[in-house]
Amino acid sequence: MTPAATESPADLVVTGCAVLTHDDRERIGFAQDAAIVVRGGAVEEVTSAGAVAGRAAREWIDARGQVALPGLINCHTHAPMVALRGLAEDLPTEEWFNDVVWPVESNLTARDVELGALLACAEMIRGGVTCFADHYFAMDAVAAVVDGCGMRALLGEAFFSSQGAEGRERSLAFALRHRGAADGRITTALAPHAPYTVDDTDLAATARLAHEHGLPVHLHAAENRDQTEASLARHGVTPVEVLHRTGILDTDVLIAHGTGVVESDLPLLERASGRTAVATAPRGYLKFAWPHTTPVRALRDIGVPVGLATDGAASNNSLDVWESMALTSLIQKSTEGDPRWLTSRQALHHATLQSARAVGLGGGAGGIGSIAPGRRADLVLVDLTGPHTQPVHDLAATLVHSARAADVRTTIVDGRILMRDRELLTIDVPEVVRELGERLPALVDRSHGRRIQEYGT
Repeated sequence: MTPAATESPADLVVTGCAVLTHDDRERIGFAQDAAIVVRGGAVEEVTSAGAVAGRAAREWIDARGQVALPGLINCHTHAPMVALRGLAEDLPTEEWFNDVVWPVESNLTARDVELGALLACAEMIRGGVTCFADHYFAMDAVAAVVDGCGMRALLGEAFFSSQGAEGRERSLAFALRHRGAADGRITTALAPHAPYTVDDTDLAATARLAHEHGLPVHLHAAENRDQTEASLARHGVTPVEVLHRTGILDTDVLIAHGTGVVESDLPLLERASGRTAVATAPRGYLKFAWPHTTPVRALRDIGVPVGLATDGAASNNSLDVWESMALTSLIQKSTEGDPRWLTSRQALHHATLQSARAVGLGGGAGGIGSIAPGRRADLVLVDLTGPHTQPVHDLAATLVHSARAADVRTTIVDGRILMRDRELLTIDVPEVVRELGERLPALVDRSHGRRIQEYGT
């Protein structure tokens, strides 16, 4: 009797596809006519389709004509803000915050947050996103959504210094309460909003708490050049220097945006004793007409991983990480004046291993970001048979510049199928849309004149 006949059935076998791989130098490649064997939520084997013929498995997916990629990671978003999609259009940053978003957010209830998170997770699952880093309010509701829908997430309860010590304590309590929840699919972070809304005392206290409890920090910093110039004028230091002097850079920190990072910041980021990463969300920068973008090349040169992100749908209008991947490549070419940078393979590296490292999940066994034995089985199947993706001369270029989020056929997290052949299996979208629609008039009312915070860098 053969070994294949005597071993217990695999949980899942995906066969007949091309598989994105990383070699021992992390170079992108593709295994053709391959198969992926999943057991216990992890990838057990990546082999040839012929090698799994006759293999016992509880579930099979025939993926001929498709490409298996590591699930995409949205490294910085505010998932519940899909409820505000299209509400604040064509406005400068200050008016966007003060006149629309922060007045509306003063109305938020936990149910609004939950419904927004459900709709966001449905959108991300359909777009091949298997993990996201979220930074918002009423995050117990978001954690419940992640648990129920099957995604993976790094979650943090945002706070401002205007909330007093209670805001920081609530962020810590959330992080400790949910760390390792959802069968380990939820990791947590402390989430001060930004150096311009959280003072040095609170940032230093956050750094101490991060060390004491072994937690990362997720915050906005140097979002745009105006913030950097305002910080220099008022305090004599850049936002990154604030993170350095308060100890935040000595923690494991995920910095959202960083389009205001300047050359003098780079040595501080390079010497940071913690794991420092940056999330770039280029579509929003274009919408706000910011003149600079995340300095991806300079950050990569000093060893700082740059993950892909969308930010919230109130500013970006979508949670499409495919679009972020293509825009990052195109904008970097334009910014650097070099068509050889950022290549399609480099863009795929940012979308996979670098994004996994950005959210603290890029380790070997048990990590995400690649399809390899021992890694968690977070993967997506992309159909390249459409006319807009044919013919395929360069598979990496086809994925980055021709494929779309709608080409994702199947999304799998921890070996569990969350979407199969474009059918969502864990979220009832029509019911979410119905209830959210009923709640929108109260949510978007601004007649009360309140706002949760004042934007003024």
